[in-house]
Amino acid sequence: MRSRVGIAGIAGCLIAFAGLVRGELSSPTHRDVKVPKTWDEEALATLEVPLANPAASPVHISADYYYKIPVRGIFKSYPVYHPGREPEGYLERLRQLDPEIVFDPAKLANEGDWTAAGELVFDAPLVYDALVKVAEVRDPAWYERSGVPVARDGTVPFFRYVVREKGKVELGQFSCGTCHTRVMPDGTVIKGAQGNFPVDRLDAQDRRARSALAANAAEYLKGLHERAGGPYGAPWLGDQDPQKREQSLSLEEIAASSEAIPPGVQARFGSSLFYPVQVPDLIGVKDRAYLDRTGHVKHRSIGDLMRYAALNQGIAFFDSYSSFTPSKLPPDPGFLRRYSDEMLYALGLYIYALQPPRNPNPLDELAARGKSVFGREGCEFCHKAPLYTSNKLLPVAQYRPPAGAVHPQSKDIIPFPIGTDPGLTLYTRRGTGFYKVPSLKGVWYRGPFEHSGSVATLEDWFDPRRLRDDYVPTGFHDRGMKTRAVKGHPFGLELSLEDRKALIAFLKTL
Repeated sequence: MRSRVGIAGIAGCLIAFAGLVRGELSSPTHRDVKVPKTWDEEALATLEVPLANPAASPVHISADYYYKIPVRGIFKSYPVYHPGREPEGYLERLRQLDPEIVFDPAKLANEGDWTAAGELVFDAPLVYDALVKVAEVRDPAWYERSGVPVARDGTVPFFRYVVREKGKVELGQFSCGTCHTRVMPDGTVIKGAQGNFPVDRLDAQDRRARSALAANAAEYLKGLHERAGGPYGAPWLGDQDPQKREQSLSLEEIAASSEAIPPGVQARFGSSLFYPVQVPDLIGVKDRAYLDRTGHVKHRSIGDLMRYAALNQGIAFFDSYSSFTPSKLPPDPGFLRRYSDEMLYALGLYIYALQPPRNPNPLDELAARGKSVFGREGCEFCHKAPLYTSNKLLPVAQYRPPAGAVHPQSKDIIPFPIGTDPGLTLYTRRGTGFYKVPSLKGVWYRGPFEHSGSVATLEDWFDPRRLRDDYVPTGFHDRGMKTRAVKGHPFGLELSLEDRKALIAFLKTL
């Protein structure tokens, strides 16, 4: 299965069913390090902010089931090169190598060792030869078709070659690094950043190719429609259920919807083709109180980050939402694979340790003026230094959280809607009715912006025309919709041109 249902959301059904991994391990012994328990049912019970329809809030599988799932092995992996930059005889040399399991907590003596081991987990593929094949990344024409960027050193950092069987080299993909690695225009690689791997565009190409090869194209399309409910369906939303809308589309319309989603944005598990989500920047996530653009998951400790990682690697596919269970019935746990608590702890330490790249934007005279504009306009109310976020939640106008202290996050709710489009937070499975206040740190290397990545640049964000219905979004624009307003956050749109330029110059220094 290589369709969006299994691939584009990475935490979708393919990951859950990508179980036949050779070299699995039991949870190994390790030195005296206090590793949190990932599937702690008491912590899970309060992990998530309730959905806007509280009755539909997810219920997770039991700890007993979770810990019956065998642990996946993490194999040594190797760089993938653009065909014009690949060392001579490279692939043949890889075929001569023996498989090698590289994560061994018994050898980790200190936090530095654990953090370094976490990078192995971050880079470890979850699937092999899935959306993209070895032959494709070795074909120069594929890069022209796909738009996949190449690093300055000739590597393609979204993939890794893996040897799980001597003599066989597989293309590993959909690691954490696949979605959270960014190749800058000069070829610099930023690990942990908002990525720019064009997964949905690749998936569109894949669907067209598979439909053309199918013996029965109508049956292939029917299968796409049926499987859409797993990662994306939300039947409690009635006519607003994104599955219903997708089931009305032709194959070409589904493919075109995927192509409309730019790199840095994804129709990931729990979102929708019509309400995709901006890929988060993991740099600085240690200081964030909520995870997901809709603030769906609380971040109280590294244990919560571990739980979030496990859910997004496929375990959430077996959640139940009121009377709806996307997977129908969980399979025998022996068919699945998971990361061990030790692996997820190491991954969390690595993510916490991520540092931003050197910022090339100086706090010059223009930026200093912009800092004054930032203060004068009251931006610090929501984007207070040094984190440049209040770590609060903003409801959309179409949602009324319970009054008083009824809502469990009432202390973090700013009760002043700012006109933001409600799609992602009301009409998806991550729909809490809120958007979290994002941090402005690192905006110089990020983009597209807005919860669904509707605008490509900061200049576009502060363009007052974006509130008009005849605006042409420079980022995500939805299939067939040439113009639409990018609503919300009107702040800064009435500034003079000079003040706007100064404010943007300051934001790029953060």
